[in-house]
Amino acid sequence: MKQLIRNTTLTATLLLGTSMAHAEWPADRPIEFIVAFAPGGGTDVMNRTLAPYLEEELGAKITVLNRPGASGEIAYTALTEARPDGYTVSSLNTPGYLTMQMDRKVRFDPAKLCLVARIVEDPGSFIVQANSEFNSLKDLVAYAKANPGAVTVGTTGLGTDEHLAMLQLEKSAGIDLTAVTFNGANEARTALLGGHVMTIGINVGEFVSSDSSAFKNLGQFAEERSVIAPDLQTAKEQGFEVLMSSERGIAMGCEVPEEIRMKFSDAVKKALDNPEFQAKAKQQSLALSYLSAEQWNKELPVRGERLGAIWKLAKEQK
Repeated sequence: MKQLIRNTTLTATLLLGTSMAHAEWPADRPIEFIVAFAPGGGTDVMNRTLAPYLEEELGAKITVLNRPGASGEIAYTALTEARPDGYTVSSLNTPGYLTMQMDRKVRFDPAKLCLVARIVEDPGSFIVQANSEFNSLKDLVAYAKANPGAVTVGTTGLGTDEHLAMLQLEKSAGIDLTAVTFNGANEARTALLGGHVMTIGINVGEFVSSDSSAFKNLGQFAEERSVIAPDLQTAKEQGFEVLMSSERGIAMGCEVPEEIRMKFSDAVKKALDNPEFQAKAKQQSLALSYLSAEQWNKELPVRGERLGAIWKLAKEQK
């Protein structure tokens, strides 16, 4: 009986300790925010813009850490391997998160990764140097037809939105392009400026928010012209069936207690609703398009089905 009492008391103490730990989260300890791409790109800018407002809501320090590579797989693996205590979160981007699972056995378990919120949906586009002979997608396509494989396209990885946009343009226009992979949009821009590639895929928000005087945008891959680039023609307007965008959001480990995940999710929503953040987001040309975890989870299978059809184009090339 004494042993039973001791065990019961110990269990109650442990449960109380766990509950108190949850209630105290976040304590005097920084939250590590992993960014799945290199500094300077749209994902990095979005999360660094959001971080101070999250700090304000949570009363905790946010440390942003870039872990680029493998279209985001390195970051997602680090997230699922982190201690499930709520002190590690990560950016999450589609289409890369979905297409990598179509392409290979990934190093992380997707079932251990829980969505928190989608923050941005940014249409893709192709840009060239300002002095390029190309002024539109039509110009690029005409050159590619006359010079098969000669047009090099910078992307941020296999199965990313830039890569899938390239595949769609190849199919729609009947051309052959050559993909060149970089760790992030900033790295790709540097390569374009150096003449190492002829064009790069970049999201419209990334283009508008940067010093765009050195580049020309050939067209955006949206159903309709984005509100952040109303003067930029869509691929469809130029006669090509290319539709592609990048979703950027946040994820946590599913093994993190639900109480903590919900508290973090609420803080994200409050930060996004902050008028000061919204003003900063507008300055950074962030195409805000919030979805809750529940809404995003419902939407992902639909997007995955469409991406799967496009991904078959990549498999056919192998």
